[in-house]
Amino acid sequence: MSASPESAEGQPGGAEALAGVSGLVARFDGFIVDQWGVLHDGSHPYPGAVHCLERLHEAGKHVVVLSNSGRREAANVRLMEEMGFPARLFDRLVSAGEDARESIVARASPFHAKLGRRCYAFTRSGDRSILEGIGIEFARDVAEADFLAAIGIDSPRRNLPDYEEELRAGVARGLPMLCANPDIARFHSGRLVEATGVLARRYEELGGEVFYHGKPWPAIYASCLAALPACPPGRVVTVGDSIEHDVLGAERAGLPCAFIAGGIHAEELGVAHGGEPDPAAWLAFERRAIARPAFRLPAFVW
Repeated sequence: MSASPESAEGQPGGAEALAGVSGLVARFDGFIVDQWGVLHDGSHPYPGAVHCLERLHEAGKHVVVLSNSGRREAANVRLMEEMGFPARLFDRLVSAGEDARESIVARASPFHAKLGRRCYAFTRSGDRSILEGIGIEFARDVAEADFLAAIGIDSPRRNLPDYEEELRAGVARGLPMLCANPDIARFHSGRLVEATGVLARRYEELGGEVFYHGKPWPAIYASCLAALPACPPGRVVTVGDSIEHDVLGAERAGLPCAFIAGGIHAEELGVAHGGEPDPAAWLAFERRAIARPAFRLPAFVW
């Protein structure tokens, strides 16, 4: 987690601790909920997560699942259903990958307008579906590309150092990079491994230009709010487990965030999923965080 002690100095911790999501129901009508680390670990639902969505549905609440996944919306919905999350329990699944695809098609921004048509894509398991069917040609080598797309990373099989040669080749040619998943870590078989965002960060370190889609950039929250037309922004809360992506993204979008303590920061806080951090550890964590949640939850449970 990035930290900024200077900006937090002298500011007391202020997240309201709640036992479960039921403590938010009277205050909010719309819920923007992260996937990995909140609803599931990449393979299995967390205990109580499906039940919690069921209770929100019964209460007439609206849910958008927001993910930094580089995959398309339909693929993410299938993944959720395969893990036991019926699609009827959420209004929409908004993914960074789908957002990136729509931006390439529209080419409305100066960055997207200059991308060209030949792309060298970094993927996980060869999945480049977000760029298929929109007139993009796939280059087999960086030397043949007009731009780079960071869609996935094959961790733990391939980690950041294994991509250094390709990244340096892109910088040497002055190629822009589109990042369709800015997460720097993800859960894999119950443990954290590198996520796609590490490729984009390294590319920037080497001097390359990167455009990020997804959290914590505000545009994707506008897409979520558009999927919640019945919910005034003042009645919408986000739920996430990453300070750098979920909490900071919500703050930039002007939305409150309920933070899941037992997610990506669980080891840092010394808790297991569903556990409560020691008060002193939590206060120290909050003071050095680059953004602060409005609420704290042990897990996405009712």
